[in-house]
Amino acid sequence: MEMNVFTYSAVAVILLLLELLYFKIARKYGIVDTPNFRSSHTHITLRGGGIIFYIGMLVWFIISKGAYPWFFAGVSIVSTLCLVDDIHPLAPAIRFPIQLISILIMFVQMGFMQPELWWFVPIALFFFAGVINVINFMDGINGMTAGYAFVALATLAYVNEHIVSFTDMRLIVIALLSVAVFAIFNFRKKAVCFAGDVGSVSMAFLLMFLIGTLMWTTGDFSWITLLVVYGVDGVLTIFHRIMLKERITEAHRKHAYQLMANELHIPHTVVSAVYMALQLVINLCYLLHPGYLTLILAVVVLSIAYIVFMKKYFHLHQLQ
Repeated sequence: MEMNVFTYSAVAVILLLLELLYFKIARKYGIVDTPNFRSSHTHITLRGGGIIFYIGMLVWFIISKGAYPWFFAGVSIVSTLCLVDDIHPLAPAIRFPIQLISILIMFVQMGFMQPELWWFVPIALFFFAGVINVINFMDGINGMTAGYAFVALATLAYVNEHIVSFTDMRLIVIALLSVAVFAIFNFRKKAVCFAGDVGSVSMAFLLMFLIGTLMWTTGDFSWITLLVVYGVDGVLTIFHRIMLKERITEAHRKHAYQLMANELHIPHTVVSAVYMALQLVINLCYLLHPGYLTLILAVVVLSIAYIVFMKKYFHLHQLQ
């Protein structure tokens, strides 16, 4: 099915109406996020608004007449799991194995599940699971997931159109529309809804499918640069928590963005815009100078900035 501006506009309206329908369901059944001492928000907010990301993928799957069935099966399983977890929290012993199974199913779509790649699959599984969970951990303030996903998807759309065709453009565009719909209710001072795990994980799953396919198509793994801001914050925060002898599976407020929002009281939307801008600048630099050198420079610069920031402001968190 060919997609034009009118068709995409109709899809956007449908996604908006479905998001509003979900809000009614969430209110009726009490699917809400209640603030606690680890939260970066102060009022009860609807949880799971990011389900619109999966709904967008469902709409694309129907329009594409079943394209990428293994990918869609994988994202459907993990999204269902996360929706259940948003309603009734599940133990990591349940969540993590199902997440791994979902990734393996996606690997079938990507062509990884071949006998000669037996050594590569465990490495890729560990990497994909790590990145997906880091993206999930980074979903903590208004606008963060929507803004960051928009930058990543817009960059991937440009790459797919002008550099190398690696996926169905309709998937990226409809994903962008779902992000725009979600942003209406989340990228604001007082959010109507949060993404929930169903939103952050399904979006992470999609981004890793797209970037993984791009890396596999080009044979260039430096495309992970498109997620390097989240990567540096997420990985260094994990190392920091290990140094503090904390359990990394427990909720916390030690990411750089959390210190900005909670201890420095910078508005959520401003912090999210900073992360968007950082990743956008890095993406533009990468597109101008693609390769591992740009990735390494980005990691080094961001790591230095992270360490300096933590040395200067982490004591504010310790005073809480």
